[in-house]
Amino acid sequence: MSTMKKFRLLDTGRLSGAMNMALDEAILEHVAKNKSLPTIRFYAWERPTLSLGYFQRFLRDVNMDGIKNKGFDLVRRMTGGRAVLHDQELTYSVIIPGDHEWAKASVVESYHYLSFALRDGFRNLGVEAEIVSLADEDKREALPAAGSAACFDSPSWYELVVGGKKIAGSAQVRAHDGLLQHGSLLLDMDVDDLFSVLKFRSVELMNKSKEDFLTRAVSVKQLTGKNITWDEATKAFADGFQSGLGIDLVSQRLLDEEWELAKSLARDKYSTEEWTKRR
Repeated sequence: MSTMKKFRLLDTGRLSGAMNMALDEAILEHVAKNKSLPTIRFYAWERPTLSLGYFQRFLRDVNMDGIKNKGFDLVRRMTGGRAVLHDQELTYSVIIPGDHEWAKASVVESYHYLSFALRDGFRNLGVEAEIVSLADEDKREALPAAGSAACFDSPSWYELVVGGKKIAGSAQVRAHDGLLQHGSLLLDMDVDDLFSVLKFRSVELMNKSKEDFLTRAVSVKQLTGKNITWDEATKAFADGFQSGLGIDLVSQRLLDEEWELAKSLARDKYSTEEWTKRR
């Protein structure tokens, strides 16, 4: 196996929002320094968590009363994009060093390349998702129009779409001389929960946005009628990454150094109000 095609596979299970974001950054630092193999990580959340994009405005978009009433978690990502309520999903991250061929490509090109892995993963669950680009005039109408502060309510360059509805939302950042892309793969969803933690100027506007959202996003369960288990989802997408990207996945564990750095980042950055409310 060539080094460029050999990837580490991590399944870190359920963690807090701060620790999940901290782990993605800690792994990015180690992969960028070639202390760890390029990495595919699958993870979940200890409790439903609203994650904000790096540039998203806290006061404009977040309903803190809703978060407190629901007992949800809140965290800000180091990646851009809009808000995601992480709950009934499989979350993934792809982390590669800056000298990797995919990191040398443009943001749009790397999104496109990685979307083949997600397409194959959904196909393994019995869902035929289409890769649709904003640049493709013939297919642009298949993309959902821009809507609320929710990630699944707005189009990006390359989307995984089923019947014109988004089924995956991803965000990317280049930092620490490496590339991180992570995203949410919708196994099921609760639209009421999502809209209870976003801020709207009126109840009428919230209800209208909720109706519109239902025309723009869809889950695996809605399409197949099946409750997908964690093991089924992780296997489907691990196989999808291997077939879609032509890589070899090797199951490994986190390095002790990665875990220690993540604990520090979770404590000093991702769990602080200074970071979460920075915009």
